[in-house]
Amino acid sequence: MLLKSNGDVIASDIEYAKSMFSQAKGLMFRSSVPDSYAMIFVLSSPKKISLHMLFVPFPLDVLFLNEEKRIVSTTYLRPWIGMGDSGEKVKYIIELPAGVISRSDLSVGDHVMFDES
Repeated sequence: MLLKSNGDVIASDIEYAKSMFSQAKGLMFRSSVPDSYAMIFVLSSPKKISLHMLFVPFPLDVLFLNEEKRIVSTTYLRPWIGMGDSGEKVKYIIELPAGVISRSDLSVGDHVMFDES
């Protein structure tokens, strides 16, 4: 479960990308994800990250989090051609269906909670 600090649910269908392969593949080659979905990338150490949408045919909202799980930046990525970067070192990246950032009222500085299993 991915939660806001006040306990509101952001996503309930969570997938973790911890290995180099799963992080490189991300959501490529999928046709869609459920509205309740989140892919959480757990990086081995904080680093600056660039993302691309090659072979991802649907738009995404992305949260970049520091080690304290606070949002340091957000971005919207367009299908196929979207590109974005963290702007600073991050420990976690969360990819969500487009529109979740707005619907969940998420912004820079917010703390999010999830289990790292």
